[in-house]
Amino acid sequence: MPPVFYSFRRCPYAMRARLALASSGVQVELREILLRDKPQAFLDTSPSGTVPCLSVQPGVDAQSHVIDESLDIMLWALDRADPQEWLDMPQDGHALINRVDGEFKTALDRTKYATRYPDEDPQEHRAIAAGILNELNQQIDGYIYGKPTLADFATLPFVRQFAFIDKPWFDAQPWPKLQAWLAAFLDSAAFAQIMSKYPPWQSGDAPFYFPE
Repeated sequence: MPPVFYSFRRCPYAMRARLALASSGVQVELREILLRDKPQAFLDTSPSGTVPCLSVQPGVDAQSHVIDESLDIMLWALDRADPQEWLDMPQDGHALINRVDGEFKTALDRTKYATRYPDEDPQEHRAIAAGILNELNQQIDGYIYGKPTLADFATLPFVRQFAFIDKPWFDAQPWPKLQAWLAAFLDSAAFAQIMSKYPPWQSGDAPFYFPE
């Protein structure tokens, strides 16, 4: 039985996990869930109750066989097969990913979901995020390290999320290399592959395998 992968189409964490699974070719059973109506099988599997979640050995009643963090799922897949050599990147790529997961995502959330943070200034947080993107724009040469790597595909779903908070504002910023990098991703076959729509999974459904 292949690993079981719980996902939610629009979640950027789940997007990047699907990107790595698709790149590696490591096949999983994909179960799309509704965050407002989480199935019990998912809640029994995920320690955090969040997506993405990968059950490496389905049927084994032990959370030691569950990977509950999106970056860990990416690394798990690419450690098994990395035909595009995403893991061939400078060591500071991991620091960049950590900065995106930490400082950038914090600023993104307080910009996009301002009503959840009434004591925070969304404009201040947009400026923090913009500063990080400005640095990234200066670094990009087609890709962050000149070739596709883990850093690109661990980062792009969050840059996409930030861009679409206010796309006209984003497009007006002096970030031509960053904007071209994001546009190429949104137009790519890889993005189209991971954004296919799947019906919400219910117990007893026939399995859907990803990548096909």
